[in-house]
Order: sequence, then structure tokens, then C-alpha cells
Amino acid sequence: MAELVGPRLYSCCNCRNHVCLHDDVISKAFQGRKGRAFLFSHAMNIVLGPKEDRLLMTGLHTVADIYCRDCREVLGWKYERAYEENQKYKEGKYILEKSKIIKENWY
Repeated sequence: MAELVGPRLYSCCNCRNHVCLHDDVISKAFQGRKGRAFLFSHAMNIVLGPKEDRLLMTGLHTVADIYCRDCREVLGWKYERAYEENQKYKEGKYILEKSKIIKENWY
């Protein structure tokens, strides 16, 4: 009998709430607050914090922290606006810190 395999997911490290799909990874070469981070095109089951301007390694951006909808763990941030032209591709994308997410359905 064939085993049904769902999509590869990333979940909140604290409560295992599904927060993003592996297929939505744009890059694994980003830096978060506390180490490596991934850039995603979409995220789910999250809550956005207030927008704020933040000076990051690549310049000034308007960002909103993202929290797990279930346990409120801070997972990363959403890029709302990039002020430099070569950073505009990040707008509307999500940074999730590698230390805050775990793999699900990776067979």
C-alpha cells in the first residue's frame, strides 16, 4: 500500500503550528536576529506586529514582526517596504529564523 505524503512544511518550534511551506522558500542565505534565516514568499497561521522602520544589514526597511498565531512566539518579520531599489524584491516577503522553525513531513 502506498503511503500518502503531504507537503513539506515548517512549523513553529514551540507549538508545532504549521507556518510555511518548503515550496515557498526563496532563499536560505539570510541573516536573522540570532543566526541563519530563510526568506519565504508566503507564511500562514501567523500574526503581524506593528510596522516599524528598522536598519538591517542591507539598509533601511519597514518591517513587521511575525508571531505564531497559536503560541505568539516571535518567528521573524515581514518586509513591508524597502527603501533601496535593489532591495525592493523583499517587499511582501517573510523572514523566518531557522532556530524558530522545525521541519515537518520530510521523508
